[in-house]
Order: sequence, then structure tokens, then C-alpha cells
Amino acid sequence: MGTADVTDHDGPVPAIDVRDLSKHFGDMTAVDHVSFDVARGEVFALLGPNGAGKSTTIRMLCTLSRPTSGTARVDGCDIIAQPKAVRRRIGLVFQEQTLDQQLTAEENLRFHAVLYRMPAARVEARIERVLDLVGLSARRADLVSTFSGGMARRLEIARGMLHTPTVLFLDEPTVGLDPQTRALMWEDVLRLRDEEGVTVMLTTHYMEEAEYADRIAIIDRGVIVALDTPAALKAIVGAETVSLQTADDGRAAAALEAAGVAAERGGTGIVVPVTDGESEVPRLIALVGVPVRSVHVHRPTLDDVFLHFTGREIREGAGGGPSQMARAFARRR
Repeated sequence: MGTADVTDHDGPVPAIDVRDLSKHFGDMTAVDHVSFDVARGEVFALLGPNGAGKSTTIRMLCTLSRPTSGTARVDGCDIIAQPKAVRRRIGLVFQEQTLDQQLTAEENLRFHAVLYRMPAARVEARIERVLDLVGLSARRADLVSTFSGGMARRLEIARGMLHTPTVLFLDEPTVGLDPQTRALMWEDVLRLRDEEGVTVMLTTHYMEEAEYADRIAIIDRGVIVALDTPAALKAIVGAETVSLQTADDGRAAAALEAAGVAAERGGTGIVVPVTDGESEVPRLIALVGVPVRSVHVHRPTLDDVFLHFTGREIREGAGGGPSQMARAFARRR
């Protein structure tokens, strides 16, 4: 299981503690005075479009880029004053694959163990453990060049966990993977959290991926515009609604209002705010008293949340250089 909580006089120390962190590149502000903390054992997502400042934030927390201002601690270690201590405590999975294709899965892991100066007596048991956690034990002797994209990503997560980090950083971990493989990968990540006690911080621009997080920070143009649980963020946008199109929307709306149900006429029918759309549908159909042509239940989504806080849908754009990040981390280990 995971490392016991570090405590101070006021209670548990967060796994990640960020205060007023900024990064400027000349006149461009990539990260603008962001503050947040991540509890131990939490899955925390930094959600935003490419170019929003996600990877720059990760780079600073992993000691690959020095902040322009502000402070941050990872597992209690200052990212500026104690960079080597930070790097010993973290695992990092880059957006772009960094495995050696001509080595086997086991050989990739053993090379990583050497880089992290793991005690030889621990290496074999730890390799078995992480391969089992990601479901790759049967492929340990196979060349990585024979792996699918999803298998390679899971091996990279196993490699990131090999040296027993307290915090695992995932930078856009499922880019290029199909939805089914993404779901399998997330089963592995959540198993790591549950069985090893690791704290997970990820960056993503996929709304459905952010749903796996315990909490989400929405970042746009370097600024965190919202931070809460997925459910709480969606509740800010509004309640579920049921939209009805009937043979006579006027009569249907009047019947609902007579029954004490709040209903609004729209250009495409009647909209009724509800607590649980699916369970309310039969009652609403019975109340309207006219034939119903269509019913649609809408639940607020993270797309709605992003639109609410930024005024636009999440966009694709040119991202940072994951290869550059990978090379920098390799040099500093």
C-alpha cells in the first residue's frame, strides 16, 4: 500500500501544494498565478485545451522548468530548493511514448530501475508487481515493438510506478488511444491508486477522461477558472432538464403548470427542470394529456461547464513539446 500520510501541526500535508505559481516566456504568460492543492490518494485533473498551460504547470511541478514566481511543494519538498528530492518522489508518464522499442517490457523496466538506483534486491519483485497491476505479466519477455499503443501506454505507467513514487504525473495519457483502450488504461490507473496509495495528477483536454478525477481544475489561457468535483461543477451549470415535443405544446404546458410543474415553452417544445430526468419522464408524459412526439433528457456535462466558465467550447490547438519534456526529464534524473 501507499506511504503513510506526512503530517504537520495543522494536519496532513497535501501531496501537491501550489501557491501563486506563474511562468512567463518573454511577454507571453503561460501560467498565471495558479493555486491549488492535491490531497494524498486523490486523482486530480487539470482540464483545458492545448496551449492552456497544462503541460507548463506539470513541467514546473516535475522540476523541468523553473517558475517565474510563486511556490509549490510535491510530497512536502520544495520544487525550487529541493528538486532532486522531488524527482525521487514522482513518476512521470509523458504524452509521447518514450519506451525503447527494441527492448522487451522487462528490459525497459530494468533500465528504469538502474536510472533510479533501485536496490537490486527489490527490482524483481517490483517488476512483477507493476506488470501485474497493468495486466502485462504475460508479455514481459516480448519486444515493445510488438505492443499495441494501449499496451505501450500501460507499460509506461508501470515504468512510472516502478520506483514506488508517491505522486504520479500523467501528461495527456490517452492521446491517440481508442475509447475502449482508454477505459482499460483508466482501470489500471485507478487500481494503482487504490492498491498502492499513489496520488495521480493528470492533464487532459478530453472531457470524458476528466470524469475519472476526484476533482477537476479547469485551466484556460494560463488561469484556473474553476476547481471542484465533477458533480459540483456540473451542478453550477444547472439541473437536468426534460424536453418534450407534443401534438399541442400549448395545452401540454398548461396541463403541466396546472399540476404545479414548472415548464418553459421554447422554439422546439417544452423544457422542464428536474432532479432525475429518467425517473420523471413517465410522470410528465402522463400529465401533459396530449400525444408526445419526442422526449429528450439532458444532463449537464463538463462541456457545458467549460462553456459556462470560458464562453466557448474546448478547442484543439498546438500543444507543447512532449518530446522536449521527456528529454529534459531524462537529463535531470
